[in-house]
Amino acid sequence: MHATLPLLAKSNFPALNRGGVDTLQVNLGYLCNQTCLHCHVDAGPRRTEIMDKQTVQTVLDYLHAKNIKTLDLTGGAPEMNPHFRYLVQQASAMGVRIIDRCNLTILEDENYAWLAEFLAQHKVEVVASLPCYLSDNVDSQRGRGVFDDSVRALKRLNELGYGIEGSGLMLTLVYNPQGASLPPSQSDLQTAYKRELQLRFGIVFNQLFTITNMPIKRFGSTLISQGNFASYMQLLKEAYSEENLADVMCKSLISIDWQGYVYDCDFNQMLNLPIQEKEGAPAHLSDLITRDIAGTPIVVMDHCYGCTAGQGSSCGGALD
Repeated sequence: MHATLPLLAKSNFPALNRGGVDTLQVNLGYLCNQTCLHCHVDAGPRRTEIMDKQTVQTVLDYLHAKNIKTLDLTGGAPEMNPHFRYLVQQASAMGVRIIDRCNLTILEDENYAWLAEFLAQHKVEVVASLPCYLSDNVDSQRGRGVFDDSVRALKRLNELGYGIEGSGLMLTLVYNPQGASLPPSQSDLQTAYKRELQLRFGIVFNQLFTITNMPIKRFGSTLISQGNFASYMQLLKEAYSEENLADVMCKSLISIDWQGYVYDCDFNQMLNLPIQEKEGAPAHLSDLITRDIAGTPIVVMDHCYGCTAGQGSSCGGALD
């Protein structure tokens, strides 16, 4: 795989400082039942990095000590972590809002037959990848048969109340572009998704997020192999919008890797750019339980243009 960090490090992206932390995004491991072209984590079935029980407990301790409002679980497939249920149960008992970034096909795996009902029982918000409402587009990006499995999973979630107004069970779909382009208008695409999924499959959902593909890890390496890295970076820079700086996710979120080390965002985590202690060592979540990091600088490089291009992009979708 081609390294992208050397191509991103020399940057004129504006300096940023964080505000208060209200969201803890936790990567429970890189193990996944899929291997997707756009994946900035380089997750897959052969990855062995998994958060252990002790680190999961540190996450819970931090949630309690800092009164964090939102726990955002990601991976890989976060549900494949053996401590996923324990973490959700304990965080739910604290009254924390829990988001599960689900690839949908995991719900169709017979080893996870319990998962859909478990998520509904704990009112976990499901944020699910579905890069198109057409099967060919989804399967080309995420693997053969993924679209059909995703449709079955969405129907199962709808049966449990997900996506149904008034149910209290939030279902969000996520769109990533097929290649080296910016996402279209989030509101327009949401309208199209709602219309087509309802007409074709009777599927409903609450909202759609559009997320820009980041020029790092698997997607970044593919750009380099195809000779498109420089042109994609130029696209991001030309579409830069200063107004998006006010709402970038790193101002109110920190990202935790499977070992408990702390980053400004999930993308910095994948580039191995941790938040540093004063002595130059990477900060661990256990170090921050008694510390306030509000006002500290955020590590920025050229990939940050991916969050500020056009309508903007974050884990919560478009920024404008």
